[in-house]
Amino acid sequence: MANNKFGMFIHWGLYALTEIQDQAFVRFDMDRAEYESLAKKFDPVKYDPEKWVLLAKSAGMKYICFTTKHHDGFCMWDTKYTDYNVMNTPYGKDVLKMLSDACRKHGMLLSLYYSNPDWHHHYGFNPQSSHQWRSVQRDDVDTLRYREYIRDQITELLTNYGPIYTLYWDIPPKIEDPSLNELARKLQPDILINDRGWSKGDFSTPEREYKALGDAPFARMTEACNSVDQQSWGYRADPDFYSLRHLTCAIHRIMCLGGSYLLNVGPSAQGEITENYAERIRLIGDWYNRMENCLEDVEADPFNYESRGSKCVATKKGNKTYLHFYDGVISSAVNLRKYPTCPKSVRLLNNGKQLEFKIEYLPEYYNGNSGMCIDKYLHITGIPADELSSEPVVLEITW
Repeated sequence: MANNKFGMFIHWGLYALTEIQDQAFVRFDMDRAEYESLAKKFDPVKYDPEKWVLLAKSAGMKYICFTTKHHDGFCMWDTKYTDYNVMNTPYGKDVLKMLSDACRKHGMLLSLYYSNPDWHHHYGFNPQSSHQWRSVQRDDVDTLRYREYIRDQITELLTNYGPIYTLYWDIPPKIEDPSLNELARKLQPDILINDRGWSKGDFSTPEREYKALGDAPFARMTEACNSVDQQSWGYRADPDFYSLRHLTCAIHRIMCLGGSYLLNVGPSAQGEITENYAERIRLIGDWYNRMENCLEDVEADPFNYESRGSKCVATKKGNKTYLHFYDGVISSAVNLRKYPTCPKSVRLLNNGKQLEFKIEYLPEYYNGNSGMCIDKYLHITGIPADELSSEPVVLEITW
């Protein structure tokens, strides 16, 4: 993540069987015995991790972050530290190992999500943290013993599944224990760790409707995330999909400021990223691939172009400047009050079209006292604003 990337977040577990939400156990006050008995029904016979990886790859994604254990405590790998795991289901296979193999086969980086809250483990309750609603018990508190459990499981995860790109702790425990991150770095020296764990990590992880303060590049590594479904990270039979515009604009803004972005899908209980979810990924991937990697390995362009009307963020690579109109453009033209020199060419990355441009006075920008035009603008025209109303716009300027 030292170099920012686009990735796929995958929330998958017993909750897929509810077809409601990844925290259905809490949100709908499900009976514990009823919920945990879902393990007897978990049989994802359509699971094909290569399909997941190839879908992500086709959308320009470089890594997959997989939920090894969510708040319900159910473990999606072959762990010897609890029977509440995928091996004790009708499916009985290590789905994480299968995914790890598929990622390695197709050159996809693998990241692992691990929930600090655990509603199944006897010592999972942490009175200092949030998301403790359905802890199995609250009287016999022993966070040290629970941390030993975490230590054992992290050792499995970071030993048995090849190189791991990032470790995504979830829900800050508000207990300082640097030994857990130290263990992760010992087992995986190149790993990057987020800031929701037991000590300071390498990168921050804002989620959902995160709005960057201004348009300054991120001061530290940042990985934002959202789900394609407004109501859930896990599978829902009837999802409320965000608009393509909403997601592409969010992805674009975070990435042009130097951040990475994880876009989440929830596979079904049968193990499929169903067609309605997959279609969203393909459509967003179509836009992302047309950006020609201008959102990755970004370098901020400090020149103040003073775009009028349509707000933008400027980045550069070599002798090219990229103007990122992450919220789209308001007209068929872009007007820059300042520019280092006259461009050699201007290309609209959205469709590859070469655009016309002139340095000239424009009638709408005038002196209020004299009524005469002031300042010659770099006037770039011919942008099909209506056709591109559902996505961000990028201009590639060669000087």
